[in-house]
Amino acid sequence: MWIAELSRRTEVPVATIKYYLREGLLPAGESVGATRSRYGEAHVHRLRLIRALVESGGLSLARVRSVLAEVDEESLELHDVLGAAHSALIPDDLTATAESRRRVDELVVEHGWLVHPDSRDLLLLAGALDALDKVGYHLEDDLLETYAVAATKIAEAEVSHLPTDDRQRIVESGVLVTALGGPILLALRRLAQQNASANRYGTSRLSHLNHPPAGRA
Repeated sequence: MWIAELSRRTEVPVATIKYYLREGLLPAGESVGATRSRYGEAHVHRLRLIRALVESGGLSLARVRSVLAEVDEESLELHDVLGAAHSALIPDDLTATAESRRRVDELVVEHGWLVHPDSRDLLLLAGALDALDKVGYHLEDDLLETYAVAATKIAEAEVSHLPTDDRQRIVESGVLVTALGGPILLALRRLAQQNASANRYGTSRLSHLNHPPAGRA
C-alpha cells in the first residue's frame, strides 16, 4: 500500500508518518522509485502501537523509542520485553515510605509473585498507599489482599489471551493491553462500585438495565 492508504487505515496523518520514518520509529517501506515506497501490514501494526503509546499511554517519543527498541530486540525474552513496556509507563520520580514498601514486599511474597526486585511498580504501589495515608484513609490489609487477588485473576486472563503464533504480535498485543487496559478496568470498577453502593445504601434513582446486551437477545 502507498503512504496515503497507510494513513487512512491507521488514522495517522501522512506528515506524522513521515516524521516517524525520519525519527526511525517506523521502519522504511519498500522502495519502488526515487520518491515512492510501498508499505505492508507490519507498518500498520507498528503505527497503531506508536499511536497507542503516544496518545493513550501518554509517552514521550523518547520513551516510545525505548519501548520499540525492546520490542525489536529478538534476543530478549518476551517476559523482559513486556517488563520494559511496564517500566516505560511509570513516572521516574517515585518515592515511598519504608512502611509502605514493607507492606508491598510482603504482599508479593505472600502471593508468590515472580517480580523483579527493582520493578518500579513496587514503588508505584507503595507510593499510592502513602497517598491514601496522607489524606487520612488507611487501606486495610484485607482490602489490599482483595485487590491483589483480583489483579492476579485479571493478569492471568490477559496473558492467556495474548496471541501465540507470532512473537511480534505477542509483544505488540502485550504492550497495547498494558498501555490501554487501565481505562477499561477503571470504568468497570466504577460501574461495579455504583452497583455495590446501590445495593448497600439503596437508591430510588437507579434500576437494572432492562434491555439485553448486544448479541445476547
